[in-house]
Amino acid sequence: MASQDRQQGSGKEIDALAGALARLPGLGPRSARRAVLWLVKRRESDLPRLLEALATVQERLVECETCGNVDTMNPCHICADPRRDERSLCVVEEVSDLWALDRSKLFPGRYHVLGGRLSALDGVGPEDLAIGSLLARIDKGGIDEIVLAMNATLEGQTTAHYIAERLEERPVRVTQLAHGLPVGGELDYMDEGTLAQALRARRPVG
Repeated sequence: MASQDRQQGSGKEIDALAGALARLPGLGPRSARRAVLWLVKRRESDLPRLLEALATVQERLVECETCGNVDTMNPCHICADPRRDERSLCVVEEVSDLWALDRSKLFPGRYHVLGGRLSALDGVGPEDLAIGSLLARIDKGGIDEIVLAMNATLEGQTTAHYIAERLEERPVRVTQLAHGLPVGGELDYMDEGTLAQALRARRPVG
C-alpha cells in the first residue's frame, strides 16, 4: 500500500508523517494527508514554529504531582494559581475533562484527575485510579466541597457513586454535575454552554 501511495506522488518520509498524524484522535488517513499538504505549503513559516513547539513540549511535559494534570510545570499552573479557591475540588476522569471544564471559566476551584473510571469489564478497580490520593488531599483539610464531574456513562456514574460512598464519613459537601449532560455523553465533547449549565446546576449527592 505504501509503495502504491508513493507511486501516486509521495515518498516514504511523507507517508511516515501522514501515518503519524493519522494516529491522532479525530484524524483519519485523508485528513492526515491534508494536514501534511498544509504543512508543506507553509514549511518556511508555520512548520518551524510547530516543530519548535513540539520539541519544547516533549522536553518539558510533566504530570502534576498534586492533581494529575498535564502541564509544563509541577505543580501545574492551576494548582500554583493563588487565585484559585482551595476549598472547592472538582474530580474528573481524564485530563481532557479537566481542560474542557476549565475552558468554561465557571469553576473557580482546583481539580483532581482520577486517570480513568471504574470498569469491571476492563478490570479497572479503585486501586487503579487516583482515589487514594484524592482522599489524602481531603484528609489534609481545607476542602469544603467535592464536585464529582464524572461523564454521564454507566461507568462514570458508578465511579461517582463509589467516591461519594467513600466520602460519607468525611466533613465535605459532595455535589455532582446535573442538567444539560446527556446520558452517555462525555465531557470532552460537550460545548461550553452545556458544561456551564451543568456546573451551575450541580446538586448534592445522596
